[in-house]
Amino acid sequence: MSQWLEQVIDNAQDVSDFLSSQRKKSLAALQEQGWPGKRAEQWRFTPLTSVEKRKAIKAKVTEEPAVPQIDKLDTIDLVFADGKLVTDISELSLPKGLKIKSLKKAGDDEQAAIKSIFAKIKPARHTFGLVNDAVSKQGVFIDVAAGAKIKPVVRVLNLSTQAGDAHTRVLVRLGEAAKLTVIEHGEGTADSLTTAFAEYSIADHAQLEHYRFALFTGKAKQIGGSHFKLGEEASLNSTLVGYGSELSRLDIDVWHAGEHANAKMNAIYLLAEGELFDLHTTLEHAVPNGTSEENARGIVGDGARAVFNGRIHIHRDAQKTLAELNNRNLLLSRRSLINTKPELEIYADDVKCAHGATVAEIDDTALYYMLSRGIPRSKALVMLNFGFIQELVTQIPKEAIADWLLPKLSKRFASMEVK
Repeated sequence: MSQWLEQVIDNAQDVSDFLSSQRKKSLAALQEQGWPGKRAEQWRFTPLTSVEKRKAIKAKVTEEPAVPQIDKLDTIDLVFADGKLVTDISELSLPKGLKIKSLKKAGDDEQAAIKSIFAKIKPARHTFGLVNDAVSKQGVFIDVAAGAKIKPVVRVLNLSTQAGDAHTRVLVRLGEAAKLTVIEHGEGTADSLTTAFAEYSIADHAQLEHYRFALFTGKAKQIGGSHFKLGEEASLNSTLVGYGSELSRLDIDVWHAGEHANAKMNAIYLLAEGELFDLHTTLEHAVPNGTSEENARGIVGDGARAVFNGRIHIHRDAQKTLAELNNRNLLLSRRSLINTKPELEIYADDVKCAHGATVAEIDDTALYYMLSRGIPRSKALVMLNFGFIQELVTQIPKEAIADWLLPKLSKRFASMEVK
């Protein structure tokens, strides 16, 4: 077992609250699983040496960081600075049908609801998810009443400015026929380790529009996940954008628990020189008549490494399922690396499923054509790269978010140019 994990387990003994029972179960599972070594399939291509010998030191909040703004978007911001919730929720103006509570200040009714979600949707196989279960004292519970259509976007920000560890948790419950948009936004460059996990319970006929912007870079280490349970005729539209860093790993799980549920997921990951990004996704179809569509596209810079593992699991009773998974990757040099593994595991006989993966390089002919027309190489690469991911960006439901994202991606491409 690693030095870091041993210290985390020791620190977990001091965490005591209304979630202690579940925390103890997760801690026991964590001790049984131990450290995920090189032989662990889920971590085969992602070394954990930067975490293994690290000291488990809690990050100290010295000042509240600047919050990135999205023009023309009405948001309710919940800000975690170096793992501490710095937003005063009592001062927020919330629309009818929306309740937000910190885990530390949850009343009896909220505690019961939180217990029904906490560690119940996220699979127990996620080692760092178990770590988060055991030690995440900082978190929020977002509750949408049945039938409520919440117009402001709830934005959860994880901002890292200091060296140290930060563990945050988000729990979301959508009542029947409710509608909500949530953004999970993480940024930072410090030599930090952030575990940020979110669980979403989406009731029958409810609709969730979800975004996760995992924008940590430099020495930052981010390990987290977003996990969804869909009721009957529930709808999920999720967009993920990830940058690479010293270590970036996200796990996404979508559980079709009700018939006629629909899930759409688009993912974009962009890696500059020497960075690492690992995306693992699982679509669980447990009941009939479910629909899933996943498209993941990555651009991998010089000397960078990307990992993609997308799995569709069709259970025996999940007849009439329609599921599709596609992963496309663009390598910017011969030193770029992508390990991609799309999987189909089907136990039902009346389904329509497809999966595929491609890996390619920049078209030299197209690049030469643009250079011969006087377009600088950096701009030519941006134009070609935008063409590769633009389809997914244009599918973003909210125009304000797409408009905010495009210049950020352009700036990111400039840092990815092969010298």
